[in-house]
Amino acid sequence: MFKYALKRMLNTIPILLGISIIVFILINCQPGNPYSNMVDPTVTEEVKEQMLRQIGYYDPLPIKYFKWITRAVSGDLGYSIAYKQPVIDVIKSRIGNTVLLGGASLFLSVLIAIPIGMISSVKRYSIFDYVSTVLAFIGLSIPAFFFGMLLIKIFAVDLKVLPVSGMVTVGKNYIGINHIIDIFNHMILPTIVLAMINTAAFMRYTRSSMINIISQDYIRTAKAKGVSSVGIVLKHAFKNALIPIITIISLELPALFSGALLTETIFVWPGIGRLNYESVTNRDYSLIMGLVMIFAVVTLLSNLIADILYAVADPRVKYE
Repeated sequence: MFKYALKRMLNTIPILLGISIIVFILINCQPGNPYSNMVDPTVTEEVKEQMLRQIGYYDPLPIKYFKWITRAVSGDLGYSIAYKQPVIDVIKSRIGNTVLLGGASLFLSVLIAIPIGMISSVKRYSIFDYVSTVLAFIGLSIPAFFFGMLLIKIFAVDLKVLPVSGMVTVGKNYIGINHIIDIFNHMILPTIVLAMINTAAFMRYTRSSMINIISQDYIRTAKAKGVSSVGIVLKHAFKNALIPIITIISLELPALFSGALLTETIFVWPGIGRLNYESVTNRDYSLIMGLVMIFAVVTLLSNLIADILYAVADPRVKYE
């Protein structure tokens, strides 16, 4: 297992290199001058040209990439034009907020979806199964921005029980437990919106996977031997149905980490998704490159974690 994980990690190096080359070329081929907002408008054109040459704006593309990748390997992802600080510092200031929101929504999704999916598979074509199926389709069909605005209208505007946006209450310098409670209150609505779509998807995958396993011969044999229904579902069926469930959860991890753009925008949540949007609108090339590379690393690590969990869930899975 260790050798396999090490081999996969080494294989990610050329993949990351290829991603960086493609993204770097696409970004730097965009028209316009991203540094125009940094220069004092009263400065003469000659001075502007001299400044651009000093920072390497007119360097050939391969030279620009070589300079960037050399710094990136050492942890220097460049300087953010819009935020006037190193890219790595900008990302650090937002990444924790996204991990907090994404982790909470993923936990809520799994906590709700897997038990409902298991019960639906055991009680197929029952009222519970029909109701959960309808709710799942509704969850998959409702746009996140509409659902978010609806929750804001009900709980923030009408009932006034939850805050509208942000991560903390403006003007309230809470400390200690009060600060934690304030953040928690601001998390409730965006967490529900993020968890809605994931819950619906996880529920359907769990149900389908469990139905496929329950129809197997060894499940019928266990029933014939008098094994209890709970034992069959938990010990035999669910354990063998984990592979597709692990797959869908691992595929969702990069999206949660990168931040749901619409959700973070609607609730003005200071996370990576909103930062990604701001970097594009501000033509902040260094910040875009830093975010893309971090997203690529997270995606590759999620796939690696999923492969390792396959062997944990099913010892029959072997890696060469």
